[in-house]
Amino acid sequence: MDFEFTDDQDQLRDAVRKWVKRSYTFEHRRSSESSGGFSPDAYSELAELGLTGLYVPEEYGGVGMGPVDVMVVMEELGRGIVLEPLAQVLLAGAVLSNYAEASVRAAWLPTIASGESLVVLAQQERANRYRIDTCETRAVETAEGWELTGSKSLVPVGDHAAAYIVPAMIADTLGAFLVERSAPGVLVHPYQTVDGSRAAELTLSKAPGTLVTREGQDCLSYAVDLGIAMTCAEAVGVMDVTLEALVDYMKTRKQFGVAIASFQALRHRVADMKMSLELARSMSYYASLNVNAPANQRRRAMAQAKYQLGGSMRFVGQQAVQLHGGIGMTDEYIVSHYFRRLTQMESVFGDTLHHLAQMSDSMHPELDKAA
Repeated sequence: MDFEFTDDQDQLRDAVRKWVKRSYTFEHRRSSESSGGFSPDAYSELAELGLTGLYVPEEYGGVGMGPVDVMVVMEELGRGIVLEPLAQVLLAGAVLSNYAEASVRAAWLPTIASGESLVVLAQQERANRYRIDTCETRAVETAEGWELTGSKSLVPVGDHAAAYIVPAMIADTLGAFLVERSAPGVLVHPYQTVDGSRAAELTLSKAPGTLVTREGQDCLSYAVDLGIAMTCAEAVGVMDVTLEALVDYMKTRKQFGVAIASFQALRHRVADMKMSLELARSMSYYASLNVNAPANQRRRAMAQAKYQLGGSMRFVGQQAVQLHGGIGMTDEYIVSHYFRRLTQMESVFGDTLHHLAQMSDSMHPELDKAA
């Protein structure tokens, strides 16, 4: 299998890396975090680079790129621990492109691609944890259209989003709807998460929504799997710079008159971190290459990738803090921000134990049927 990137992908990586280095410094990120966890200016710059339209077809003003191109972008944004939720916007563009009717695509995809509209997935419910086959939010069709009632948790930048993609039950089947934040019956309670980014609790009380698809289970499964692939790629970028920062620190930090990088025991721990990172990188590639695979194959690949990435994120983050000592936990030092980001990402779209169970179920489906 050819793992070489094309010239266009290398240029895309270079452009995003240059933007992160120039416009999204650690000081800029801390300023964005202290002001609420979302910077409209930074998001506008991402849109100007054309990144918000990566998954939007060209006919709607996007660039129509594929999973590997997106993986390249997410790795570089991970290196900058960028707070702005580009992955969510890409996910929304892909979902609407693949599942929405022509009128919905025409109304929303151009504004998503241009950066005018920030649309995010609102699928998490408190009672369901990571399961996507159950949903308590309900949709009822009236003479005026669809009305949704229910609650969603951990909605990324919920108070800045223009609209949400909301799974909801239509009688006994799952559908997916587009609900605008400005619609009546929509209540948003925002807060910051442990890594400094922004999220919200979303409450819907007979809120009007636009039907995206009645095939909600397929739609949600695709959305979550796509989100897993992008999370894996972003995590690889975060772990890359975490390891770089640690090696630089060990070369300058001295004990007993010598750099601690000369201590064999510590060098072995760094080698273990590097091995864990490279295993994660391979599985991230595997996830991105399976985004467009048949549903069962895709689901299994995402569970395998997220399981490996979860273990690697935990190991690399914790080892980096331990090898830094006390400074690794200070807010003024960037490694603590890498650690918090990795810790939160380990549970995004399902934590390590959840995906271990998913892998087990995919290998022994007959046990599920027997139960």
